[in-house]
Amino acid sequence: MDIVMPKMGESVNEGTIIKWHKKVGDPVKEDEIIFEISTDKVDTEIPSPAAGVLKEIKYKEGDTVEVGTVVAVIDNNGKVTNEDKVESKKEEEIKEEKVEEEEPVEVEKTPVESKVSERSTDSNEIVSIEMPKMGESVMEGTIIKWHKKVGDKVDKDETIFEISTDKVDTEIPSPVDGTLSEILIGEQETVAVGTLVAKIATGKSAAASSQKQKEVESKKEVKEPASMHDNFRAPETIEKTKGDSAGFYSPLVLNIAQKENISFDELRNIHGSGLQGRVTKKDVLAYLEKRKTKKEPEQKAIEEKKEKITAAPAPSFIPSDVKTVSSGAGVERIPMDNIRQKIMDHMVASRDTSVHVTSMIEADMTRVHNFIQQKKDEFQQRDGIKLTYMAFLALACVKAIKAYPLINSTIEGNNILQKNFVNLGIAVAIEPAGLIVPNIKGAEQLNLIGLAKSINDLSYRSRNKRLTPDDISGGTFSITNYGVFGTVFGTPIINQPEVAILGVGIVVKKPVVINVDGSDTIAVRHMVSLTLSHDHRLIDGMLGGLFLKHIKDSLENFDPNSL
Repeated sequence: MDIVMPKMGESVNEGTIIKWHKKVGDPVKEDEIIFEISTDKVDTEIPSPAAGVLKEIKYKEGDTVEVGTVVAVIDNNGKVTNEDKVESKKEEEIKEEKVEEEEPVEVEKTPVESKVSERSTDSNEIVSIEMPKMGESVMEGTIIKWHKKVGDKVDKDETIFEISTDKVDTEIPSPVDGTLSEILIGEQETVAVGTLVAKIATGKSAAASSQKQKEVESKKEVKEPASMHDNFRAPETIEKTKGDSAGFYSPLVLNIAQKENISFDELRNIHGSGLQGRVTKKDVLAYLEKRKTKKEPEQKAIEEKKEKITAAPAPSFIPSDVKTVSSGAGVERIPMDNIRQKIMDHMVASRDTSVHVTSMIEADMTRVHNFIQQKKDEFQQRDGIKLTYMAFLALACVKAIKAYPLINSTIEGNNILQKNFVNLGIAVAIEPAGLIVPNIKGAEQLNLIGLAKSINDLSYRSRNKRLTPDDISGGTFSITNYGVFGTVFGTPIINQPEVAILGVGIVVKKPVVINVDGSDTIAVRHMVSLTLSHDHRLIDGMLGGLFLKHIKDSLENFDPNSL
């Protein structure tokens, strides 16, 4: 069986092998880690798609190869002859000698003809489907729905499941034609990026593979794939009974167990709510909460004993008890959905990372408003776009970033990473209660019409689950428009790892004092409140104020002839 360099994102075309965990001749188990790769999106461990013996390694550590290139070969029959080992050893020695001599040498590489998306349907291959990485800071995802079940045929690019992360909810398509032969992670399970979630059989092996999987699922005895954490590994074959979740544990579960000092005996006694009784992240966290509750009485007794010795005299008054109504008549308990939990965690992390300071300024949008009213039908007919305030705000924001580029930075330790490009994030509210921030890549290269088209496109794809990992990663500055809901102004939270975010309130007509021919007069103008939340570790009040003033001037001095 050929092992290929996997595709770790839509824009990822190559990967670098950073470590081999196995050498030629070593036996490997299904799902056992065989090598690690690094791409511009993610560093991850690659598991074996089948049990066997590692027969050949085609690329050494440090080599960078294209996605789909065969990097190793596994003998599914589990046998490697001594001749294979000797031949492989000779090849390695020859390569080392040539490197030492520092002579130029032409290495014949396997042509890139086995990309996942181009595999022949006549071959007998099993294609592994992993939890994709949906953004730079996204380390895990939750499967919220399977569109296919074991044994179903799938077409290339047909949706097979949906995932939810703190960045995006999206549908994941099949990379090949075939049959869904195995589902490893069930709905509502949260697993780390790169975790194997399903397998698709292609070619002649598809029907046989799916039939075999159905037979396995119908039995109580299930053979689990080997885990890369030997300390938490259960026996190879386990009698699966209700309430017994011993067996395979995802890397995410194992990491939590190790961090919280959960022993193997404790882990195997946790009731699993996932697919085939597997223990999920939610199960482990519930167990930790229960374990903590049991320890609280002991801790309380110790504290009470200390208080008897050191406590001060009781006060002369007794405050009334404040009780929180958590259940009963008139109280509806609503579990948070996954995206709301992720937003909550992301917001708390941003609050605890950046030193938030917010500045506000008012801008006169009358010129922009009048232009929109005059030209909106023309733009709709000619360019097929709906002209809104947001396109003008985005253009003014890009101009201000060019004038004050430090706003377009991130902090990395004691270093400032100032970007010379603008990936402008536009916050989009999605039902029922979510928020996503896709980016306009290369916004500094777009004019008003280009920005308007990009905003309309991102808004549409956000609400129809058509965003890609590239759309929601790599942002450098964000705009959130809470004015669409009638809010006058607010104090937005910075979208990490950026250092500033612009909040836009509703455009309202109000009386203001303006100067006409040297005299002050009161006039009705279309005004908007703009707020800039910035990270005071890097952006001080002066820079924040100058940035806002630049946006205000661009909007108030808008010249239609500049288009």
